Amino acid sequence: MERRYTLLHVFTKQPDGGNPLAVMSEVDGLDDAAMQAIAHRIGLSETVFVFPPKNPAHLASIRIFTPASELPFAGHPTVGTAICLTQERIWRDKGTEFDALAVLECKGGILRVAVRPGSGTAFAEFDAPTLPYESGEAAPSDRLAAALGLAPSEIGFENFRPRRFTAGNAFTFVPVAGLTAMGRAHVVPAFWDQAFGGDSHPAAYLYCRETLQHKAGFHARAFVPGMGVPEDPATGSAAAAFAGIINLFDGPPEGVYRTVIEQGIEMGRPSEIFLEFEVKGRAIRGVRIGGYAMIVGQETVAV
Repeated sequence: MERRYTLLHVFTKQPDGGNPLAVMSEVDGLDDAAMQAIAHRIGLSETVFVFPPKNPAHLASIRIFTPASELPFAGHPTVGTAICLTQERIWRDKGTEFDALAVLECKGGILRVAVRPGSGTAFAEFDAPTLPYESGEAAPSDRLAAALGLAPSEIGFENFRPRRFTAGNAFTFVPVAGLTAMGRAHVVPAFWDQAFGGDSHPAAYLYCRETLQHKAGFHARAFVPGMGVPEDPATGSAAAAFAGIINLFDGPPEGVYRTVIEQGIEMGRPSEIFLEFEVKGRAIRGVRIGGYAMIVGQETVAV
């Protein structure tokens, strides 16, 4: 038996860029084990399964799976699924495209996603369901460096130091000296768990101030081998937590802070994540993640 899914490229306006996403609405009869097996077979960083919402005022309820496990929340599935379902269930029914609000239910909370049409792509932006907060101590820099194939002197820049933060999914945020070191970074399995352990899915998010695009404020890479994702081209949940890193080390003034994060370039899948957060009394009051996505087509997977 085969089941259809929609393939999207998320956090990009280019056909060969962004983070690929599978969105499956043919979910009748699928239990947890079946969904996990399908996600593993498709092999993308995330596969979304779409169910009827518990609240009829919402667009859908979604389950998010990596090739190895389920996630309560993730950024690129939120952006991609909102755009996919808005096109299929709102714009197609109305016969025209217009600014819309897609409300999705997930295990991490209620996701309110603003969707804006475009030429060949659409733009979606959502409020992070959880504000970023620190989630334990990072390992010493020499241990992190060993797990990433870098020298200890290449960990850190300016006043930025490694920290662990989460906004639904925990990451160790590792500041790296510059693009040269970022390009050499890779997973060293023998040292990985010692450096990035602390939860069920050790994950690393590397970043530096040096960028390739003038409009980008940070360059990033994400490694999540424990979830079957050796490297992720664009990581929205990490970007949401990264707001906490920026607030901690850069100390932006009160008001709204906006930046663009470039990611996926080393993988040949350039991606752009738009990050916005509000600061009041030195604390973050809200985080929004945005990006473009395009529907590539329909595919099938054997079940």
